[in-house]
Amino acid sequence: MANITKYQTANGIRYRVRYRKPDGTQTDKRGFKRKIDAETWAAKQVTVAKAEGTFIDPTAGKATVGDLAEAWLAKKRLGTKPSYYDDLEGAWRKYVAPTWQYVPVSAVTREDAQQWVAQISRGKTVKDERGRDVVLVKPKSASVVIRAHGVLAGILDDAVTDRRIPVNPVRGVELPRKTKSKHTYLTAVQLDRLANACGGQRRTLVLTLGLCGMRWGECVGLTVSDIDFTRRRISISRSATQINRRIVVGTPKTHEIRTIMYPKQLDMLLRAQCAGKTGGELVFQDSSTVDGYVHQPHSPKADGSNWFARACDMAGVPRMTVHDLRHTAASLMVRSGANVKAVQRQLGHASAAMTLDVYADLFDDDLDALSSELSNMLLQENVGKMWANEMLEVA
Repeated sequence: MANITKYQTANGIRYRVRYRKPDGTQTDKRGFKRKIDAETWAAKQVTVAKAEGTFIDPTAGKATVGDLAEAWLAKKRLGTKPSYYDDLEGAWRKYVAPTWQYVPVSAVTREDAQQWVAQISRGKTVKDERGRDVVLVKPKSASVVIRAHGVLAGILDDAVTDRRIPVNPVRGVELPRKTKSKHTYLTAVQLDRLANACGGQRRTLVLTLGLCGMRWGECVGLTVSDIDFTRRRISISRSATQINRRIVVGTPKTHEIRTIMYPKQLDMLLRAQCAGKTGGELVFQDSSTVDGYVHQPHSPKADGSNWFARACDMAGVPRMTVHDLRHTAASLMVRSGANVKAVQRQLGHASAAMTLDVYADLFDDDLDALSSELSNMLLQENVGKMWANEMLEVA
């Protein structure tokens, strides 16, 4: 049972609710300006909550977001891919910690979280002594904002689970919408020109990416024993992911081992790439790197400062990233008549629905075929003529 008493402060009389927690220890909640407010809080937060088993100890909410972040990040390190964990840790360090690290979880409000999201999204400017706008924080993309919000929301989800706060206030925050970027698809002729412009082993590497649809890490992590030259199959069982110029070898993105095909036109090139190597050696090697892996070129810059961007210019194709070669592979497979399930398996998507969602624009020809087939069916049923006659009568 709660006991309500009043006490004097410099700002006037205030009321205190003294009560026992479910474990029997005594504590209090102070600062109520009116006795009725104290009584209402005691009835709702203490008496009823204890009876329903939903009691939240107010002192537990004093833990800061930073106090709980370490455990949340440790949990994510165990359950996510290293590259994704690196993104989460970066979002915490760059965007979440500067604002929320020392804020008690019970003090986080939806309004403050909404303002924080808006500030990251639109950036922050101030006026200098001449009245000119000076950018303090550059606007961030929707992906960056959503990831930062997800980190804060995840930490507070744990706070709810641990009964530090009753609800997560940031789950109702409005977030910016991600817009889908338009994929760059090369024709087979353009892909050949681009590969030739790359030269050397990079030619075979680019053709393998552009025809087979592997992710970069999956391709550069291939060993000679992963290729079955008899059946023209490649086993994808690992990924050499680049994190801050460091290669981390792990499982593929979906954690599932899969087997994919390669066209016979690649056979001689891959055989030449593997000639003289043992089964455990990398198919694609770079003697200039410490680890021997071919490192992924950075996103193309305006000055064309990486080998792939320069090759794009030499081949006369749009500037793109090496990941865009995966899109090219998908488009070439669809053009060759491959069904969605085959494309899904080749790309390593979790489901055919995901493949359709990512590459819906590649299946526009299916709509033309559907229109023609539906028209023929209506014609056979003699329905279309009836509608046409009705329209003539109306006219």
